[in-house]
Amino acid sequence: MCTGNCSLCIAVTLYPLVFVSVLCNILLFFPGWSTESIRNGTITEEVKCMGGGIGGGLMVLTAALFIQKTGEQGSCGNRCGMCVSIIFAIIGVIGAIFSFAVAIVGLIRGLDCKHLNLQKREECTNLENMAEFNVTLFSILLVTSILQFFLCGAQMINGLLGCLCGTCTQERPIMPVPIAAPAASTGQIVVVTTRI
Repeated sequence: MCTGNCSLCIAVTLYPLVFVSVLCNILLFFPGWSTESIRNGTITEEVKCMGGGIGGGLMVLTAALFIQKTGEQGSCGNRCGMCVSIIFAIIGVIGAIFSFAVAIVGLIRGLDCKHLNLQKREECTNLENMAEFNVTLFSILLVTSILQFFLCGAQMINGLLGCLCGTCTQERPIMPVPIAAPAASTGQIVVVTTRI
């Protein structure tokens, strides 16, 4: 598989992962499918960091968009574009690491209500399924960020190969294919060139 096609495959795979990351981050603001934690101010700091929205979402989406452009024919589908794709892949790796770090801290700390005053602590513990909800979504973010990390890392290697070897997405040269067609007045055979 050439480096241009590989870039397209990586970008297409990153898009659903970005969607899942952003969706999980949004859902984390509504633990237990309730808006009570927003009103009470019991949202954890890890949710407020928006690892899935900023890291696994915006940063990886930026990388995916440019990685896709490097796989297409045109201005970005060349050696220079592949070199620049390495920089965008690094941005994607940083975003995936940020999302991973926030998710792992969220899983380790869990629902931390100790920093709240007594009234808010009771409200925090009264929310059913809040801890289970957070653990599930942070686990999904963790897996998603690992996949994003490996895909963006693969694009860094792919981009390096594209810089050195080219993208192989350039148009093929026109090759003459003889087609026997008699000329109208001279009776000679005309060679018509077509693209293969």
